[in-house]
Amino acid sequence: MILDQVFIGKKNKEKSFEEAKNSEKPLRSIVKALSWRIVGTLDTLIVSYILTGEIILATSIASIDFITKLILYFFHERLWNKINWGK
Repeated sequence: MILDQVFIGKKNKEKSFEEAKNSEKPLRSIVKALSWRIVGTLDTLIVSYILTGEIILATSIASIDFITKLILYFFHERLWNKINWGK
């Protein structure tokens, strides 16, 4: 009985350490979101310019796209970080 409690307690500590190790910090999610958005924004800028032929309009579209998708990606990452499936 006592040994069971000792081993169960040890397993719970190991599990919480593993969970903490596999969990991403918010700063990492922000950096990942920024790097991905730079790639995505360049794509949006190029496609918008090809479709419109106007660099100012393409830049406006890419700027709005950058801000909105950066915010959405951050919360998407944080949500997925809470889901244990596949970890």
